[in-house]
Amino acid sequence: TRRCTPYGARMANLLGRELTAAGFVTVSGLARGVDTSAHRGALEAGGRTIAVIGSGFGHMYPKENAKLADLIAESGAVVSQFPFDVTPEPHNFPKRNVTIAALSLGVVVVEGDVKSGAMITAREAMEMGRDIFAVPGRAGGPGTEGPHRLIGDGARLVTCAADIVSEFGDVGKLLE
Repeated sequence: TRRCTPYGARMANLLGRELTAAGFVTVSGLARGVDTSAHRGALEAGGRTIAVIGSGFGHMYPKENAKLADLIAESGAVVSQFPFDVTPEPHNFPKRNVTIAALSLGVVVVEGDVKSGAMITAREAMEMGRDIFAVPGRAGGPGTEGPHRLIGDGARLVTCAADIVSEFGDVGKLLE
């Protein structure tokens, strides 16, 4: 979610750092909030992250993440399926979320409402046969409805990166 809680930002950063340390690459959307925290966590751990943007490169969005995009590009990638001059229109972001799901082994939803972009990504990932993970939050708290619904539907509950790593085993073997 773009309007994440401090807890959501901490969890996204922690998961980005710990999963990077375990050899994973974080794929996210460069949006404010959870995405920014996950990308920063991966970079803080010295790892790679991929930012999938919902515009062309001529209109980096959000503008305050332009420097973060430059840092990501140094060790990972910033990708777009849109031509250079495409502006960040609302209908672009669900398309971007499909790309995120396609590039991922699994999707972790840290926070989000049931109609959020994170839930679009999770639904698309499910259709692609990807693993779905969700971070629990305080019942009735902001941004917890989406993850709680996913957990109720069978997503793996995540409290730390080890919950995700245990599902995939040795990353090196995945890449062979």
